[in-house]
Amino acid sequence: MTADAALTGLADGWYALSLLHDRIEAHIERALQSGHELSVREYSLLVVLSRQHDGPGGHLRMNQVAEAVVLSQSATTRLVTRLEDRGLLQRYLCPDDRRGIYTDVTPAGLQLLAEARPTHDAALSTALGQAAADPALAPLVAAVEAMNRNSARGWATTRR
Repeated sequence: MTADAALTGLADGWYALSLLHDRIEAHIERALQSGHELSVREYSLLVVLSRQHDGPGGHLRMNQVAEAVVLSQSATTRLVTRLEDRGLLQRYLCPDDRRGIYTDVTPAGLQLLAEARPTHDAALSTALGQAAADPALAPLVAAVEAMNRNSARGWATTRR
């Protein structure tokens, strides 16, 4: 195999992965918007912030939140502000470092997240099922499903 052929194959794989991502995200976006008036980014932010906990390393600073939801810091700040304006998030100063700002999900945000999670999960499942029917995407869907199985097994063994 030549270097050009290897790069072409690599590019084809990347394009297939990008296509799978875009199809899944668009499907989930439509479901979350119509059912809960949430974007995929808003949902992702609520998920990330809902996983915070009290104690060392339990809360994320805004730059960590930006990394977790794969947005720039300024885009993350705008996203947080939109959800804060809706009463779904609240910001407060870090008690240990007054320059740091933490963001927490409010009870209303947790409620909306709980309501939206089944919609998200069903849309994800449907989108993966549709993608699995495409021979170019089927191997990627299988890889995602294998990651899920491995993650579930890892979780089960750490919980014993």
